[in-house]
Amino acid sequence: MNTTRRTVLRSATASGMLAGLIAAGALRPTQVLAADWNKAAFEAKDAPGALKGIGAGATVDSKDLIVRVPDIAENGAVVPVDVVSTIPNTSSISILVEKNPSPLSAHFELGNGALPEVSARLKLGQTSMVKAVAKADGKFYTAQKEVKVTVGGCGG
Repeated sequence: MNTTRRTVLRSATASGMLAGLIAAGALRPTQVLAADWNKAAFEAKDAPGALKGIGAGATVDSKDLIVRVPDIAENGAVVPVDVVSTIPNTSSISILVEKNPSPLSAHFELGNGALPEVSARLKLGQTSMVKAVAKADGKFYTAQKEVKVTVGGCGG
């Protein structure tokens, strides 16, 4: 039995069916992409501009928003950041790095019932404050922590 022939026929059939479904409108691959990209917020050059872009005019410091980042990052190219919110009805979480060229590094929209915990690995060009902003019931809450970025892995 020729397995190569069967593999080619199976692949051609699957590709043909997929193309037919897309042409008929049953599958819409463009709907999988991000619906709305907040260009103004992600291209802001300072933290107040990024906050304005996400709609956070006035923010309140909260102990119910926890930012977990290392105190010292030996490799600023990959800094793990975890944000946990215990604020009821949290609908979005954003992460900003104040001294980066574009401060808004990540923005997560959370669906109903989603656990308000997010993780990201961010690039920090220099020692900076990492700020988390959570939206809950139309109000914005913040927490921040400074991360020291060392050059060449030398602490201090």
